Amino acid sequence: MFNKEYLKVYFICGTQDVPENTSIKEILTKALEAGITMFQFREKGTTALKGQAKVKLARQLCVLCHSYQVPFIVNDDVALAEEINADGIHVGQDDLDVSTFAKQFKDKIIGLSVSDVEEYNRSDLTYVDYIGVGPMYATASKGDANAPVGPEMIPQLRNYIDNFPIVAIGGISLENASDVVRAGADGLSLISAIAKSEHIEQTVQQFLQTVE
Repeated sequence: MFNKEYLKVYFICGTQDVPENTSIKEILTKALEAGITMFQFREKGTTALKGQAKVKLARQLCVLCHSYQVPFIVNDDVALAEEINADGIHVGQDDLDVSTFAKQFKDKIIGLSVSDVEEYNRSDLTYVDYIGVGPMYATASKGDANAPVGPEMIPQLRNYIDNFPIVAIGGISLENASDVVRAGADGLSLISAIAKSEHIEQTVQQFLQTVE
């Protein structure tokens, strides 16, 4: 079952986000040891794994997360999430409508990207456990990202959804994370800030301190 605490330091990564001369398993292991609270496998882009190679890696990373009692979420790929019995799925506005697969994901975590009030008004949160709001700032990690909405979007959405769980995403760094938390985010979704950190343990610990 979903717990809002899972959103605190929510690491998102795929093979495309990993620096050369390292592996996603190595980076994820360091992040788990440092205390990330949830992980999302997001395999996107021209170099992304496909087919059985993607399934094999996802299964390995899922087992790794479970060895640390950390939920494993799959981005966008409902079939993959079902095949490996992931803990949940996260979809965007242009992905499958949640209502089309929600019954297959009972007792699983479902996340939905909601960038602004307009997208919120188009969204059905009936089966959704949390929303990902952003991008907070300009980001190079997502080639399809919208223009930044800024931390000020969080209190705007709170006017509509009150205490519904919100995780912020997009361009979040150690320098601006406190602004995002003060704006009302329950947690921080991080890609490059962790994947490309030279000191992952220290970085994760600092983000954890920010959201406490």
